[in-house]
Amino acid sequence: MKNINSAIFLIAFLALSIVPTFSQETEQKVVDEVVAQVNDGVITLSRVNREMKEAVDSFVQESKKPREQVQSEIEAKRGEMIANIINEELLIQKGKEMGVETDVEAQINQRFLDIMKQQNLKSLDALYQEMEKGGVDSNSIREMWRKQITRDLVLQREVDSKVYFGWTPKEVKTYFEANKAKFTKPETISISEIFLGFAGREPEAVKEKAKQLVAQARAGADFAKLAVENSDRQDAKETKGKVGTFNIKELDERFAKPLQNVKVNGISEPIEIVEGIEILRVDAKQTAGNESFFDENEVRKALTVEKMPEARKKYMTNLRSDAYININKTYRPMVEPNLFTEEKKVEAKKTK
Repeated sequence: MKNINSAIFLIAFLALSIVPTFSQETEQKVVDEVVAQVNDGVITLSRVNREMKEAVDSFVQESKKPREQVQSEIEAKRGEMIANIINEELLIQKGKEMGVETDVEAQINQRFLDIMKQQNLKSLDALYQEMEKGGVDSNSIREMWRKQITRDLVLQREVDSKVYFGWTPKEVKTYFEANKAKFTKPETISISEIFLGFAGREPEAVKEKAKQLVAQARAGADFAKLAVENSDRQDAKETKGKVGTFNIKELDERFAKPLQNVKVNGISEPIEIVEGIEILRVDAKQTAGNESFFDENEVRKALTVEKMPEARKKYMTNLRSDAYININKTYRPMVEPNLFTEEKKVEAKKTK
């Protein structure tokens, strides 16, 4: 669901808060402490504190728990957080070695362009200005995406793709025969949408318009015509609001829940997301089937999903064993048990 998934992605994107700057001289000295050296790179306390703050902000928003409680819970996992940052640094360094920078930057630029189009803005500069108004630093977002995409590309190319293509035809067929129940026709839903953006408008006015459109659609108005005339999606004239057919189990809860009791040809209540309002129409529903069918791609994906966690752990273990990692003695007791978990398991097996 291209349009809706983009909207969901933007929720996480806009939820990020700007990292505060540290102005006091004594505090500056503390946050610049080197926590660990990873090959030629260093991880500073300022980076650790920044990422912990971002984690706190995110969990507070998601869980609605008191900030003090979340702060305490995250602080208790400081060693795990540092271990994760070290692993991330290894993947970023590996990405540079593999030369993924061009692909990474292309994906980052495409994300910004997609959001620009969804917001009906005419230029990236206009998008950056809107982000600034909302308290979002585009450079921070770009850096966050750079790390995320680099990490994902390395794991996809070095681990996931090798696992996926590593299965022999015999292994694929054998797995299918032993797990036929997994490969039945899924329950699906076909959806159309009207999207009303908040950009440049009073939110209350947008919400009121959404209520009116829902009332018109439920009264029998042509939904496709309403989408063409009112939706803020740039391709609404071509798509007539249709966004496609999807596996219900894979539908994001933000949309799956409001659609749960909506019948075919029915209209959802207005669904508020960060960038605007979604009005969804159920075009069709297809019940799940009991008869199994062989699809080599789906079987390989299922096999890969099962094998991937173990394969990724092994890959990271090898990356660490080939790297120079020197952890500050102050943080070593809390980091090493989290960082070298797999290595300790191997050693434990050897001593038995």
